[in-house]
Amino acid sequence: MPFQTSRVILFGDCDPGGVVYTPRIAHFVVEACLDFLSHALGGPAARRLFALGILPPARALSIEFLHPMVWDEVIAIEVVVERLGEHSFTLAVDAANAEGTRTFRATITQVTISPETRRPVPLPLELRTALESTGRG
Repeated sequence: MPFQTSRVILFGDCDPGGVVYTPRIAHFVVEACLDFLSHALGGPAARRLFALGILPPARALSIEFLHPMVWDEVIAIEVVVERLGEHSFTLAVDAANAEGTRTFRATITQVTISPETRRPVPLPLELRTALESTGRG
């Protein structure tokens, strides 16, 4: 079963036309992925990842805009593991409004790097196990 979270579109998320300002959607993706990782790791994602001795910068982010989102709208966001690599993982994100209309889909690839060397390191076993146990999309 995919992980789900939701988000209310705030006034500050919107442009003067009342539609979500395009760069805010990247923020929605990052928020949803952190919620997913917190769920998978059983605690606050950033703290859990740092405790595993890694930093997780994004290597790639792709967003496809499918339907406008407006102020006060609630969107449901689904996150699944798309791919696990040796030094990275990719999450797929899919959002829909209350009517079930898909609003955007995205993928984000994060690399596991050492805080000391800033070089890629293998996914820690605890992270790999947590991601594998969530199932794949």
